[in-house]
Amino acid sequence: MNQTTKRRARILVVDDDPGLLRLLTIRLRAENYEVEAVESGAQALAAASRFRPDLVISDLRMEPMDGIGLLKELQNRWPGLKLILLTAHGTIPDAVQATQMGAFGFLTKPVDKAELLDQIQRALKISGFTDTTEEWRAEFITRSALMEERLSQAHMVAGTDARVLISGESGTGKELLARAIHKASPRRNKPFLSVSCSVASDEQLDSELFGHEAGSWSGALTAHQGLFEAADGGTLLLDDIGELPMKLQLKLLRALQEGTIRSIGGSRNVEVNVRVISATQVDMQALIATNAFREDLFYRLNVVQIEMPPLSRRREDIPLLIAHFLAQIATETGNRRIYAPEALELLATTEWPGNVRQLQNVVRQTAAVAQTPIMPVELVQQALGGAPGRLPSFDEARDEFTRSYLSQILQVTGGNVSQAARLAKRNRTDFYKLLGRHQLVPEDFKSR
Repeated sequence: MNQTTKRRARILVVDDDPGLLRLLTIRLRAENYEVEAVESGAQALAAASRFRPDLVISDLRMEPMDGIGLLKELQNRWPGLKLILLTAHGTIPDAVQATQMGAFGFLTKPVDKAELLDQIQRALKISGFTDTTEEWRAEFITRSALMEERLSQAHMVAGTDARVLISGESGTGKELLARAIHKASPRRNKPFLSVSCSVASDEQLDSELFGHEAGSWSGALTAHQGLFEAADGGTLLLDDIGELPMKLQLKLLRALQEGTIRSIGGSRNVEVNVRVISATQVDMQALIATNAFREDLFYRLNVVQIEMPPLSRRREDIPLLIAHFLAQIATETGNRRIYAPEALELLATTEWPGNVRQLQNVVRQTAAVAQTPIMPVELVQQALGGAPGRLPSFDEARDEFTRSYLSQILQVTGGNVSQAARLAKRNRTDFYKLLGRHQLVPEDFKSR
């Protein structure tokens, strides 16, 4: 749900010694930390999904999963989550090895209270935790465990500079999540800028991203700073990254590798300090398989991947979202509307292929035309196109047409991509990109 209140840092403590576990819990709660205490690595992984800790403190020697095994699992599931190890004097070399593998640090038993609190404060600071507010996630209206897991993952990675690839269907809130990561990061006071890689020509997109000097590709142009420079110190979202033209993929790869950019017509490299987040609604592996996207660039961008769940997988949020949208409308217009029970039931059971964006549009549409404070089910049915559960957006209708067209042309040519591209009057690269976006495999159309 919308959360802007202060909260305490959450610490997960793991130790198979019940006495030490109780002592640490008492000490940390006395310092105003939220504490979850468990006795094994397996319990810790289960608790981490539910408790969403900001820091983990774990014993090194445990069975069957020891502290190093727990560290590896945490790194795989929640990159950026810090772990402090507790170790006996005889296992200090193992603890040193663990810090080389990514553990924040280690403490020897018996644990000194002052040293423990100092390490905790330093670990929380590095992880990006702030005890002020949760304003960073205020745009997300949710009580879904699945969505909370995604937000937890986003908060963990926000404290690092790791590049993030956000995947998910249209309308699931990929840009909102990118903005939330920026707000929760140490870069929060610097710019957040975004660009869609699918809405401009290759030359325009090149200029938009990397800038150009006066007259570099048209005498009428003046010098223009690209988004990489404009977002210096902050975050740049590359939306629809799967649509990035191939020649710009190489340029982006070099910029990420070298930390410098060269504008169109530029005579020098410019150093940039930008955190790059990418978003996509297409299968990137399918694009790579059809040579429409560089695999080396994909791995540069996909250090951490977060998949935004469709609304159909977080149905418990639909009533919350509806109430939120209606409250917004009431604030804007002064007219308070509610749905009749049958209308609310229909909204809760609709498939929502356009996800949260489509739900918001339907709520606004029905509220705008409603003649009474209580909106009937017939109004919702009308907004859904008369067919409960389905109101395709323009983009969805276009995508469906494109997929049908591509399927037909592949059928006619027997899966011959070169011939199909000629008939469609597209070059092979663009045609392969279209096939990848719509998840069509030419081999499926070849005669057997």
